[in-house]
Amino acid sequence: MSKLPPLTRKQQEVYEHLRDTHYDPPPTLDELCADLGLSSRGSLHKHITALIDAGLVVPMDGKQRGVRLVETAKKPVRPEASFLPMLGYIAAGRPIEALENPDEIEVPATFIGRRKCFVLRVKGDSMIEDGILDGDWVVIEQRDTAENGEVVVALVDDNEATLKRLQRKGRKVILHPANAAMEPMEYGASRVRIQGVLVGQMRSYR
Repeated sequence: MSKLPPLTRKQQEVYEHLRDTHYDPPPTLDELCADLGLSSRGSLHKHITALIDAGLVVPMDGKQRGVRLVETAKKPVRPEASFLPMLGYIAAGRPIEALENPDEIEVPATFIGRRKCFVLRVKGDSMIEDGILDGDWVVIEQRDTAENGEVVVALVDDNEATLKRLQRKGRKVILHPANAAMEPMEYGASRVRIQGVLVGQMRSYR
């Protein structure tokens, strides 16, 4: 699991620019906006705040001028990582639609499967007994088939997606929660399409 919040592609670009560009004195937000070709100072401030939260940028408390990396962030971080599309929320309770989101987040290479992968944010508590908690990021390997017992993203009736453990039983598909207080969901096999299989999981403690 990752102890730091994943960085979006833009946050990573800002970090790498600060790491690789020599500034003396450190740049102001306005100078960074100009150098990065950004039109919105507010957007850059959000990226800098995310880098502060990730422990890469020194907090701006009003006593210092400019944006400075912390000493340990001046060397490359997380070199064996990739960016994957973040496609929104997936229910770990009742099925909800997985919303599309054009953003991308950084994922350790060891979490990525052999095939195309994407990331979803867990919403709900039906998988808590498998250690999958509300707010976790899950890495999904895109597949249209899965074995019994695998944790899958299942699309029900072509419009509602849910994260559950798969069981095929004759002409039925049973989607099992990992929460003793909840009942399995049973559907005709034709109503369920597998969209992917869980291959990785990340969590922020901030």
